[in-house]
Amino acid sequence: MFSSPAYAQAATGQASAGNAFLQFLPLIFIFVIFYFLLIRPQQKRVKEHRAMIDAVKKGDTVVTGGGLIGKVTKVGDFDVEVELAPNVKVKALKSTLSDVKNPGAPAAANDTAK
Repeated sequence: MFSSPAYAQAATGQASAGNAFLQFLPLIFIFVIFYFLLIRPQQKRVKEHRAMIDAVKKGDTVVTGGGLIGKVTKVGDFDVEVELAPNVKVKALKSTLSDVKNPGAPAAANDTAK
């Protein structure tokens, strides 16, 4: 019924081990490129953003994740009180702040788009 010939493969252990490494080499190379072009810059950006949020203080102008812009009136451990307009204050979690602008700094220093 099934009469296909079976061919024996040469039993060379060292040649197959070297061949397996060469097969994984492109995948390793792709991962290294992926790390340096995507993962590492993103980790750096997250670390800078965390430091910026931790350094928020009273009087800073902040932008929330929802796009509200206001002045910080009180800073807590996990939240801030933001004054959006005269007599309009809201509490926002520090983790939802997307940008912090210092009022005393020049406009060029406040610009985070690089």
